Amino acid sequence: MPKRSDLEHRALSFIANHSEEGVLQSDLWRSLDASSREGSRIALKLENKGLIRRERELFEGRWTYRLFPMRRPASINSIIDCPCLSCPESIRCGAYGAISPNVCEKLTEWLAGLAQAGAGVQGDS
Repeated sequence: MPKRSDLEHRALSFIANHSEEGVLQSDLWRSLDASSREGSRIALKLENKGLIRRERELFEGRWTYRLFPMRRPASINSIIDCPCLSCPESIRCGAYGAISPNVCEKLTEWLAGLAQAGAGVQGDS
């Protein structure tokens, strides 16, 4: 039988790597090959640690919980368009140098675009 902390780690990984719509608690315990009771306890423990959020939901005539991670895994896609990755001056760029991210117009524009896109996504909810 796997250790409880190992199951928690597998559960958190499953939840974090699932779709944006979250995962049903019943799907979680089935994927872990655990009982519904054990799955519920793991979900509660992860929620109490602030690692996931649980939302009550009526699914196919039964009350259950949908689980959402509080953080998503990082992805290269989040920085793929960063101008620093293709900047010819990146070798000389530094916080206190003549070429600095503090005054880079391209980086500032890129960050402003991200902030604007993020505000649009949050505003749609």
